[in-house]
Amino acid sequence: MKKKLSIKRVYDAPGVSDGTRVLVDRVWPRGLTKEKAKIDIWLKEIAPGTELRKWFAHDAAKWKNFHDKYSDELLQNKTAVATLKQLLEKNHCTLVFGAKDELHNQAVVIKNFLHQ
Repeated sequence: MKKKLSIKRVYDAPGVSDGTRVLVDRVWPRGLTKEKAKIDIWLKEIAPGTELRKWFAHDAAKWKNFHDKYSDELLQNKTAVATLKQLLEKNHCTLVFGAKDELHNQAVVIKNFLHQ
């Protein structure tokens, strides 16, 4: 049985209900120490490719295209997706991300992708 999957900004306080905290950013969040972030696993391989990330630039107007393009990347990224699925089989996981926009970021796409 699959465990629950949540998403949360890495800058929000970690909680005991977070379960395994998985950072899904390619770069470490600015101004945050490893101790403060309380990251269990940094799965940077699952993050959007550099070209896609730079193109999107967290522009909500590009959200639909970003969602589609990143979902296509995830389809090709079998190893990283399998790693995340294995983690999810064992424990509740929280995908943590650094973006300010809580509705338009890669963690949302990953969660949608896994729940297809």
